Amino acid sequence: MFVCVCQDGRLTTTTESMTRALVTDEVRTVHYLGPVQLGFVAGVILREKLPAFERMLWRACRGNVFLRQAMIESHLEDPSSKICEGFRATLYPCPEAPTDRREMAMGVMTRIEDLNTVLGQTQDHRHRVLVAAAKNLKNWFVKVRKIKAIYHTLNLFNLDVTQKCLIAECWVPLLDIETIQLALRRGTERSGSSVPPILNRMQTYENPPTYNRTNKFTKAFQALIDAYGVATYREMNPAPYTIITFPFLFAVMFGDLGHGAVMALFGLWMIRKEKGLAAQKTDSEIWNIFFGGRYIIFLMGVFSMYTGLIYNDIFSKSLNIFGSHWQVTYNKSTVISNKFLQLNPETSDYTDTPYPFGMDPIWQVAGSNKIIFQNAYKMKISIIFGVIHMIFGVIMSYYNHTYFKNRLSLIYEFIPQMVFLLFLFFYMVLLMFIKWNRYSAKNPGRYSASCAPSILITFIDMVLFNTPKPVPEPCEVYMFGGQHFFQTVFVLIALACVPVMLLAKPLNIMKQRRQGNAQPIAAGSTSDVEVGMSNGQISQGAEHHEEEEISEIFIHQGIHTIEYVLGSVSHTASYLRLWALSLAHAQLAEVLWNMVLSNGLKRENWFGGIILTVVFAAWAVLTIGILVLMEGLSAFLHTLRLHWVEFQSKFYQGKGYAFQPFSFESIVENSASSSQTEGE
Repeated sequence: MFVCVCQDGRLTTTTESMTRALVTDEVRTVHYLGPVQLGFVAGVILREKLPAFERMLWRACRGNVFLRQAMIESHLEDPSSKICEGFRATLYPCPEAPTDRREMAMGVMTRIEDLNTVLGQTQDHRHRVLVAAAKNLKNWFVKVRKIKAIYHTLNLFNLDVTQKCLIAECWVPLLDIETIQLALRRGTERSGSSVPPILNRMQTYENPPTYNRTNKFTKAFQALIDAYGVATYREMNPAPYTIITFPFLFAVMFGDLGHGAVMALFGLWMIRKEKGLAAQKTDSEIWNIFFGGRYIIFLMGVFSMYTGLIYNDIFSKSLNIFGSHWQVTYNKSTVISNKFLQLNPETSDYTDTPYPFGMDPIWQVAGSNKIIFQNAYKMKISIIFGVIHMIFGVIMSYYNHTYFKNRLSLIYEFIPQMVFLLFLFFYMVLLMFIKWNRYSAKNPGRYSASCAPSILITFIDMVLFNTPKPVPEPCEVYMFGGQHFFQTVFVLIALACVPVMLLAKPLNIMKQRRQGNAQPIAAGSTSDVEVGMSNGQISQGAEHHEEEEISEIFIHQGIHTIEYVLGSVSHTASYLRLWALSLAHAQLAEVLWNMVLSNGLKRENWFGGIILTVVFAAWAVLTIGILVLMEGLSAFLHTLRLHWVEFQSKFYQGKGYAFQPFSFESIVENSASSSQTEGE
């Protein structure tokens, strides 16, 4: 940049014109100071032309000029091109002659066609390459995941001092040791290694993981148990017994031949199509849960069909297979005119020839006493099944104590618990069978139907040592001779079991510790814990006692005793949910039939057929949606609670951890699921 100052106005004008002619860039500012006859000119010129420019000004102005220069550090751009670049326009040269422009256009078109040809061939080649790669993409992913898993596992190995082999410690199932040795030997032969593999069993004080072998049938039942807690190593696994007890207790609540058939058919369809359905990977959690429990659904449906036959209930109606064994002694006019008639069991042949299988179909058309009869029946069988289920759970604890050689728990926990449960609650179950067997409508005297005592009142009087209320003649208070004596003895023995469960085990542990501290250990003798360790077992009770203080043992035993004693009462009452849900399910089915489907059956002719079609569709949707899905889910959850709380609490701790074998299948599945989750 330069600045020129002149003393004469004429020279200023001349200087300005000359400056404009010599400057290569735009002149930024021009100011005149007219009255003083002194002005200046500012402009921009190339650096290499500045000396010649200065000489020309000196000569033209005859020395009356002052020139000052300064370098411009920032980059200057052409304003015209700057505007185009601001709008991201592309500038191309354009010849002035038409012939040149035509030749240039032809050249551009030729180059465009060549580029389109190249792009098309490139796209086709890329498509062929991607299609060929897509065929092997899944296999490549699987191979990469397998290789990564192998190297990750090898990184867990330790190098031998000789730097020639790897050493690792791992858990393996005992039944698979020979298979593992064969696999190691085969891998050595294929790899061409000269070092033979060595697999040795070693002793450890760590608690081993739990490995339960399952197949596609038992996998779902084992998942129900593992959801509560994984079994401790060598602890009794309730899954094999749950295969039968779970669908059976569900069916007691869901007993309906029609609804059970719908559920069984749905489960059977998933079983028959399991290969195709399993190949169709889906992200729907609801469908995956249904498909994973297809065998559970099928068994629940089959057992529900069985209990539906026992209840003689199919969509709130009955099956008259063997005919009713009740005889109506009233005439036709009395039956039609009187809506409050009841069949008298004393004047019928029902008590002489009972129904061959399940309930008599006449109970489905009974009036006010239908619910009363079914309530009494279902309530009693709920208590019977519940007590038997809990006794079976206590029996399972016997095998745990025996296997782990826990003698104190076997004597001072299992025996008192079994005696307490048998002498109180199982005795109540026996009273139900005695009442069913002895009292009847046709029995005369003390064993008539009117003399039958209440089992609940009898049990309450027994526990509270109450004197039974007197009964009218010829009835008697007790159902059999010596009942009062036996009941008193049973309650006293059951009460005596409570302090045994509470104090016996902690006192014996404290006594053994004192003896162990006072007496030296003889040479060659081992404790129960050491014997268990040498056999690859861990004595849970002994190890637990060594870790806890004696005060904590007393507190733990007190909590366990109170939980069992009070839980025996609450758990027995909890099984009444079998009766409650069964009654609710039957009543819902009856209400749905009477309020929906029966309205369509009242119409006749072609219009009645149309109405029946619409009503049947609504009834079917409500039946599937409410009685099968919603009621089925409710019964499933209640059955799960009965197994987790009422049954498994008697023997199952579930404090272990699962064995996770090295499996390519699980690795690939987990990687695929995680990649899908990340993609979402």
